[in-house]
Amino acid sequence: MSNISRCVALVASLTPDAVALSSGDAHLSYRELNEAASRLAGYLKVTGVGPESVVPILLDRSFDQIVAALAVMRAGAAYLPVDTSWPDQRIATILKDSLAKVCVAPHDVALHIGGDRRSVCPVADAMLIAQAQPVPGDAELPSSSLAYVIYTSGSTGTPKGVEITHGNLMNLIEWHVEAFSVTAADRASHIAGLGFDAAVWEIWPYLAAGATIQLPGPMDDLIRSSPAHLQRWLHDGHITHAFVPTALAEPLIQSAWPDTTFLRYLLTGGDALRKSPIPGLPFVVLNNYGPTECTVVATSGLIKPGEEAAPPIGRAIRNVCTYVLDEQHQFVARGEVGELYIGGAGVGRGYRNLPEQTAAAFLHDPFSAEPGARMYRTGDMVAELPDGQLAFHGRRDNQEKIRGQRIELDEINAVLSRCAGVLFSCVSTRIDPTTGEKQLVAYVLPEESALLTPRVLQDQLAERLSAAMVPAIFVRLKTMPLNASGKVDLALLPQPCEENALRQEEETAPREATELEAAVLATVRALLNNDSVSLDDDFFLSGGHSLLGAQMVSRIRADYGVDLTLRDLFEAPTAALLAETVESLIVAQIENMTDAEAEAAL
Repeated sequence: MSNISRCVALVASLTPDAVALSSGDAHLSYRELNEAASRLAGYLKVTGVGPESVVPILLDRSFDQIVAALAVMRAGAAYLPVDTSWPDQRIATILKDSLAKVCVAPHDVALHIGGDRRSVCPVADAMLIAQAQPVPGDAELPSSSLAYVIYTSGSTGTPKGVEITHGNLMNLIEWHVEAFSVTAADRASHIAGLGFDAAVWEIWPYLAAGATIQLPGPMDDLIRSSPAHLQRWLHDGHITHAFVPTALAEPLIQSAWPDTTFLRYLLTGGDALRKSPIPGLPFVVLNNYGPTECTVVATSGLIKPGEEAAPPIGRAIRNVCTYVLDEQHQFVARGEVGELYIGGAGVGRGYRNLPEQTAAAFLHDPFSAEPGARMYRTGDMVAELPDGQLAFHGRRDNQEKIRGQRIELDEINAVLSRCAGVLFSCVSTRIDPTTGEKQLVAYVLPEESALLTPRVLQDQLAERLSAAMVPAIFVRLKTMPLNASGKVDLALLPQPCEENALRQEEETAPREATELEAAVLATVRALLNNDSVSLDDDFFLSGGHSLLGAQMVSRIRADYGVDLTLRDLFEAPTAALLAETVESLIVAQIENMTDAEAEAAL
């Protein structure tokens, strides 16, 4: 099949009464879906919609939203999904940049957003749509013509429209249907954010195969934010195939499932997956990776249960090529980390109205024999494993330099997320308002029954990471900070404060410090500018570093006249242990004195 519109028309002709869309007690058959899309396509053509035009869709998750997307493509145009939960300014910017003359939206919503484009509302304009000449679904569409445009913020925060063709989309659809054995008997979930390209993946492969798509009902809002609600919804809805954003997938694959579940494939992606499924799940888990610029998915791989290492992102899907290159665009050796470039049938047309940024990211593919072939520079760092799968090593631009040392935030989070009792985590940095220095901050959502403390987590992190990579500040999260696409949104992370700090929980009543311990602890707290440091807290895990350590040693020497070294501090990094070291040095010093020196000291 040359396009998705023809696929749906064929299914409608073969099994017209089969359920295409379902939500609670509401259902839409393939005949109804096909006819509704044909009528709306006819009306859109009357308004001037045609090849290469872009039509934004501003509808909530509903049957109408999917009908509208199919109708836009059937009219020869490209649909632009817009999440109505986005801020008005972002929506207005995207609509203006798209150069759209017509949008599908409630008239009041279109009026509120502003602009001079015409709005078509499936409900308010139902009579006019019914009178339009239907567009048949068997029309050929060039594989090079636009199918959809999705806007992504990118590193600058400025929305960029990614243009995807029918050829790109059909390659994804055909691979997906075959790779995941999709049949007309299957039921797939549709929960991804409407402006997230994973929604493309949740819809079109299943409609092409004649399967049923299950949409959440009006009372099912919690399924997109609560793993427990989502698990129950997938089970009760007899879902066989589900895409679940990474942040929600991790707790799902770490939970027990009833044997009665219909789920066969749990597909995840969107963020770095850091946990493997527990053994014994009644379905398989596949980790998927792909930038929006390369049509949703570029690599995919089955995740083995019980693996300790972070799961790989799989290998290239059919008709897609992956290249791990250095700065000179030369292949790195297997096992070495390089930047990931993607070529092949999934590479989109480029960024809408941004020729310079398109040229910078969509490069000539020197490894392809196809004339005019291009490869996309992802900015992601990976390494090829011995079995050919790719291991994700973070973003090229997700590094921080703290006191001259380059720190990989993704590496820290990969270890933190696997600590016992951690349901969700992320790592960021902040500037200490007192010292002006950059500090690592760990955000943790504990499992319900877990008793996590900073010391417990720091001890686990210290086994795998250098002291400079162990955060001193831990913030307790109450919920996952997810955006409308289901991805982690760092902008939603709270600033560290006394109220949200993950606290030390004393197992026994704290003992009274000796005079020397209290004095050493006071010095530690003053240098770290942190009065919550206890006698048994590690100096270096509480925010200390070698420069502060040198100051600590200097102050102890001046206060007690002992020959303390920085090595001593590393070997005795708590105030209690350091006080013991100082006391032993004082005793040794006295024992080595002559009688005259001892009398003078007294």
